Amino acid sequence: MRGGWGWPRYVPVAERQAKAQKAVAKMMKKEGGKFSPVTVEGRTITKTFWGKAWCSHLESFSDYTNRLPRGRSYVRNGFVVHLNVDQGRIEALVQGSSLYKVKVDIKTLDPKKWTFILNNCSGQIDSVIELLQGKFSSGVMKIIADQHNGLFPSPKEIKLDCSCPDWADMCKHVAAVLYGVGNRLDHEPELLFKLRKVDHMELINTAGIKTPASHSSKSKIIKDSDLSEIFGIDIVPSTRRKIKKYVKEKKKP
Repeated sequence: MRGGWGWPRYVPVAERQAKAQKAVAKMMKKEGGKFSPVTVEGRTITKTFWGKAWCSHLESFSDYTNRLPRGRSYVRNGFVVHLNVDQGRIEALVQGSSLYKVKVDIKTLDPKKWTFILNNCSGQIDSVIELLQGKFSSGVMKIIADQHNGLFPSPKEIKLDCSCPDWADMCKHVAAVLYGVGNRLDHEPELLFKLRKVDHMELINTAGIKTPASHSSKSKIIKDSDLSEIFGIDIVPSTRRKIKKYVKEKKKP
């Protein structure tokens, strides 16, 4: 439908959300599948180390930095109505003017890189809980989030596809899905290991083997300044204040 000047009619957010829910309900009834929408609480898309590190990593690449913001409002408004992460692939449904299918193929992690991560994290992770909560030393964080030899994929390892008519490789629907993955990692960080086809328990079994000099008395709470240093971008001040408050509360008897 078009407006009076020949431009597409503006569709309010609430109308798009209702349209998305209706489309998903219809597909669920037809295909009998389960759909997993991305739900963002408030304005902050990601809140934990894994989610923030995923988004910060992608935003650090010049190929993506100018295109990713197009998807922020889409994921915040609940237009990513379904997102599934599997080995080497992300599949999603995004509501735009129509319901679009998005596929993101990600190359599984190079075995040499995985061995590098295992060897360099040796003795520095105590438990699976510590790993999944992201509560480990900044040294381990830098190894895992390293732009070239870490766990996150590089642009050349990512293949993007959307059924929308936008000619750009990264349309706003794809961008929304990539941010949606960051949000999903907040709640299920083990999905990153599944996506790269490596076993996070292998990291625990190897990295958990302590050596005499493997542990120090330094805090294991990851600082935003560490993420800023690695990715070369600033962390939102409000998030920094929350982390400082968290550290103070943890120190109370």
